[in-house]
Amino acid sequence: MHLLPLSRLALGFVLISACVDGATATAVRVQVRDTQGAPVADAVVSLLPLDRAAPPVHAAQATMDQRNLSFVPQVLVVQTGTEVRFPNSDNVRHHVYSFSPAKRFELKLYAGNHTSSVLFDRPGVVTLGCNIHDWMLGYVVVVDTPWFAKTGADGTATVEAPSGHYTLKLWHPRQDTNTPSVSEPVTLGSGTVQRQYVLKLHPAELTNKPPPNLEIGLGDRVQPHAH
Repeated sequence: MHLLPLSRLALGFVLISACVDGATATAVRVQVRDTQGAPVADAVVSLLPLDRAAPPVHAAQATMDQRNLSFVPQVLVVQTGTEVRFPNSDNVRHHVYSFSPAKRFELKLYAGNHTSSVLFDRPGVVTLGCNIHDWMLGYVVVVDTPWFAKTGADGTATVEAPSGHYTLKLWHPRQDTNTPSVSEPVTLGSGTVQRQYVLKLHPAELTNKPPPNLEIGLGDRVQPHAH
């Protein structure tokens, strides 16, 4: 990873790093902001071990819901080998699909209590859509490690892992694809490593939210729902 001076913020991301209690740590705390200084939510932080194999996943499950005509959560992070459930909590049908190389699949029209599951057995970013509701956009980020986290509304995330050497990777669905992705070595041993990143983000093409006052069926309106 190449470090960029502050004067080159417009060209991509800037890394500002500091280490507390020496050069090693038992955890990494990451803060992510955009070029305007606002905190960035839903940034995925993962630690890939360099000095050992990552422990395999055992019968892991996760859930990507469809609620209020949106994917909830919009960004889901899982370890390779995890089975993801796709329940439909809406009272309308959905038709979920992905054309991403990491996982191509299609869950045809379904509604009610029916729940479909998909095994995500290859690492990579899987982009989700709905054939019926074009604004719906979700991501399943599949990583080859059990050590990962996602930033919250405050733009921070903490990943705890055993002592050792790792590659820290950072991903966000709206990060600028014309600049290098964040990938750097970190060493964990004692204390906490702090990392701060500034990401250049492009505007969202789809919001994963239905149009306001959308009418479904015979006059039924979608009500606002807190995710």
